[in-house]
Amino acid sequence: MAGESRDLQEQNQLLNTEIQRRIDHLAAINRVASAVGQSLDLETTLQTALDAVLEVTPVEAAGISLVDEDAGELVLRAQRGWKGDFISDPMRVPLGTGISGQALIHDRVLITGDVSDDPRLAVPEFADEGVQAMALVPMHARGRVVGLLSVMSYRPYEFGEDEIGVLGNIADQVGVALDNARLYEDAKEQSSRLRAVLDSSGDAIIATDCRGTINLVNTAAEPLFDLQNGEIVGMSLHHAPLHPRLREGLQSALVGDRDSNTVYEVTLEDGRFLSVIVSPVFLQPPSATAHDCKGWVIVIRDVTHLHEAEQTRIDFIHAAAHDLRNPLGVTLGALAMLQRDLGDVTDLQREVIEIGIQGANRMQELIDNVLNLEHIESGVGLRYKPIDVRELLERGIVDIQPALQQRDQTLVVAVPDELPPLVGDMHWLYRALLNLLTNANKYTPAGGEIALGAYVQEDDLVIEVKDNGPGIPPDVQTRIFERFYRGPSSDQRVRGSGLGLAIVKSVVEHHGGRVFVQSQENAGSTFGMVFSLTDMARRAADFD
Repeated sequence: MAGESRDLQEQNQLLNTEIQRRIDHLAAINRVASAVGQSLDLETTLQTALDAVLEVTPVEAAGISLVDEDAGELVLRAQRGWKGDFISDPMRVPLGTGISGQALIHDRVLITGDVSDDPRLAVPEFADEGVQAMALVPMHARGRVVGLLSVMSYRPYEFGEDEIGVLGNIADQVGVALDNARLYEDAKEQSSRLRAVLDSSGDAIIATDCRGTINLVNTAAEPLFDLQNGEIVGMSLHHAPLHPRLREGLQSALVGDRDSNTVYEVTLEDGRFLSVIVSPVFLQPPSATAHDCKGWVIVIRDVTHLHEAEQTRIDFIHAAAHDLRNPLGVTLGALAMLQRDLGDVTDLQREVIEIGIQGANRMQELIDNVLNLEHIESGVGLRYKPIDVRELLERGIVDIQPALQQRDQTLVVAVPDELPPLVGDMHWLYRALLNLLTNANKYTPAGGEIALGAYVQEDDLVIEVKDNGPGIPPDVQTRIFERFYRGPSSDQRVRGSGLGLAIVKSVVEHHGGRVFVQSQENAGSTFGMVFSLTDMARRAADFD
């Protein structure tokens, strides 16, 4: 009985010792995981990991080498307890060579004894370390080997099976932590590079999240809007201290078409002109069934100098138009008299006369458009009164029908029964609307569809025309409303003077509104006119 009792006590003691050893191993693994998980800084993580490894393993030295896939090398990144310095000029071993290469190729723990004369050494200087025992343990992250944990003893030592298991667990904990730290370092570097690029831009750039909360403002935006460093970061665009006209346009753009860029201009009271591009940001291309917009990038450019140069050009063209009008009228009269009184003429002579008349008429149309712009911009003769928006739209629909029928196009109209009135000049607002419809008719393919819509959006009345034409490149969108501008990709078969959209812009701005374009190449374009209801209500009060 006494012998059986001693045997039972010995078995219990062995069992308790084994349980305690396993508890110690688990505690060591948890301690390492906690230690290396406290920082995303790569160097801090490396040093913390080595400290933890040496605490749980009765050896003198340890090192961590990381795989550099671009260079095709295993590079020593941290060492602790070594006799020599292999970090200042990092020890590099070509992948697949040396003792470490075997551990990586076979993805298993490799145990050695004395390596002083080991022919497998890829770095001969390592023999001087006098290592008597070493374990090379692969470190894993995301299903691949990312490096090696080297545990070394300067005295003979045998690594037990359980100890190797603990080292494997520790190595993988360190591997995941190092991979996360490396990803964090890469992200920081990319963020710094992006910030440097944004700050080097001469354009003001503001980035927001999907709710319109500002999370980035570059250096150029601060003097443009008299902001302090980071002053509006974290604010909603609705509350940011931006110019009211700019802020209203941004809010309208953010609740509009979430798949396309929106381009518009703002004229400030101090005479400055700002060109604004609002672009949605996607983590992947937007799908046809889901809106995956993750935020917005707003690019604001001060184009005052361009407007000043444009005004100089306009003044010259206006003067030329006035000077050309009289002689052109004389030419048209002479050609008409020649066509009427010449008598019998050949077909060739009749064709030449008709070509001359057509060319003179086109020039007359161009001159009339130039002078119309001058008329609008002067504001002289504009007659403001309350206008029924549905009546305005119906006039445009009726007058565009012949052009639509000629190209077998369909006009889809979406207008609510009730719309607030516009206060303005019916003649010029109708002219602006017809210009938008005519523009859509020109660029929509035969058999295509054009959509005309009007709706109230917060404090704005919006009238827009959408086509399914070729779309407009982003760099062209910023200039599309300029006088005489036709994009390089414009179909040269489409006649036009480049003044139609400029007239629209001038008419709308003289009614206190703004214009915009939303477009994607090969996906059509939407042109819109936006009028402030508050402004209209104030003007309407003058007629009560």
